[in-house]
Amino acid sequence: MSLFGDGLNAAVQKAFTRPAPKNAGPQMRYLVKQLGGTKPVAQMLHISQRTVERYVKDQIKKPRPDLAARLEREVKARWQPQIRAKARQKAATTGGIVVDTRARLGYTAPIGSTDQDRIRHLTVALPPRYAARLFDAQEAGATEQQLKEIAAEALKEVYFQDGGRRAGSLEEVRFTDIEHLEFDL
Repeated sequence: MSLFGDGLNAAVQKAFTRPAPKNAGPQMRYLVKQLGGTKPVAQMLHISQRTVERYVKDQIKKPRPDLAARLEREVKARWQPQIRAKARQKAATTGGIVVDTRARLGYTAPIGSTDQDRIRHLTVALPPRYAARLFDAQEAGATEQQLKEIAAEALKEVYFQDGGRRAGSLEEVRFTDIEHLEFDL
């Protein structure tokens, strides 16, 4: 499970104008329509093509829990791509992104400062350029660690340095032991 990737996806999904299909039959029909046939859906979900056909015809209604989770994840990943793109574009150009986290935060600074890590609960609005960097990195397949570094850099500038008004000699922010992380557009 990717904490940052899933959090960014959940933030974008809040922009959906219609709910995604909830039951297995409509979900399977949606995937068949999107992928152009039952064979690609069967390969993606690691089930037989006949099983996909049976879900499409509503001959099977209740999937196994692991299949239900995969099915829901794949449908949400493809649901309303234009709305998803508009939400990302708005966050990256004008709106920015809000991060709400409870994590251990500390920093590296010159001797004499109080740089001790401690658990902090922060709700910080990040500027659009950091939203753009997070979404671009996610699209490029960045690892969880790379997304965490971008978020730490954003928190360094916005929270610790207050946009350059204080703590100018701050070198690096440590963002560890994440208990809670949520993004909002």
